[in-house]
Amino acid sequence: MGLLMDGEWITKNAIAETNEGKFEREASTFLEFVGSEKFPFEAGRYHLYISHACPWCHRTMIFRALKKLEDVVSVGVVEPHMGDNGWTFGEAGDPLTGVTHAYELYQKADPDFTGKVTVPILWDKQQETIVNNESSEIIRMFNSVFSAEGPELCPDVLLDEIEALNEAIYHDINNGVYKSGFATSQAAYEEAVEPLFARLDEMEARLEDKRYLFGAAPCETDWRLFVTLIRFDEVYANHFNCNRRRIADYPNLFGYMKDLYQIEGVKGTVHMDHIKEHYYTSHPHLNPQGVIPVGPGLDLDTPHGRERLSPDQGSAVEADLAGV
Repeated sequence: MGLLMDGEWITKNAIAETNEGKFEREASTFLEFVGSEKFPFEAGRYHLYISHACPWCHRTMIFRALKKLEDVVSVGVVEPHMGDNGWTFGEAGDPLTGVTHAYELYQKADPDFTGKVTVPILWDKQQETIVNNESSEIIRMFNSVFSAEGPELCPDVLLDEIEALNEAIYHDINNGVYKSGFATSQAAYEEAVEPLFARLDEMEARLEDKRYLFGAAPCETDWRLFVTLIRFDEVYANHFNCNRRRIADYPNLFGYMKDLYQIEGVKGTVHMDHIKEHYYTSHPHLNPQGVIPVGPGLDLDTPHGRERLSPDQGSAVEADLAGV
């Protein structure tokens, strides 16, 4: 992420997003939709810029895979390490636009832009501009406007429940690990870490008799939770001081995480080398030496045992979620 100050781009680290010791995430700024008059849907027209390390980007890559959009939406990947000028494409630059840093895409889209530079970025190749940089909106577009193939990940009949659980998981878990890790006071840290583990405990109990959060098939909320779970033991437990328990210590959550990981197309979206390199080398205020831990190296291909919770015949909603 980067910020324009006095005409120069600089990295904006998490310390710059704290208020009285609390981490406060800035809102996304480009919120247009594909399917509008300005951005009509055309296969091959849109390009997704992501970091394999970023959980918000990871959501979009999972949806791209599950909705079979590999030939519809092309992808550009930034380097794992985020340096003084934010996300970079390395010395070779971005093959599509020729830029070397993500902030240059923002400048192309809006020469007067002075905000936070983030990924994912949904890019219109035709107009050479940013459509949207909010992952929660990009995944909804991928689920509906971009593809009718694959499972329905956000059925209308569950929308209110999905929205409510998304909100709780976002504040306490997805963003909760960041609020814990980037807190600059003991009080702010404890204020974030207690709800984080309370919510994980709640998810563990919820998954006792459900294979997935809403029944027999995964939906949007499951994938929003998954991207944090998959990073938890490898990064957040150590790097962000979220060490009361590991996900491996939660029998239901750990099996659930492996279950999701083993769904066709998902494993290929998980790049643990990028994840660990990014977190452990891009936050010098947390890890000045940039040493990357060797473990724990979880084996996510072992049996998960969650199939025992799937009924032989699911409901119509569950069948819809499963793409049946």
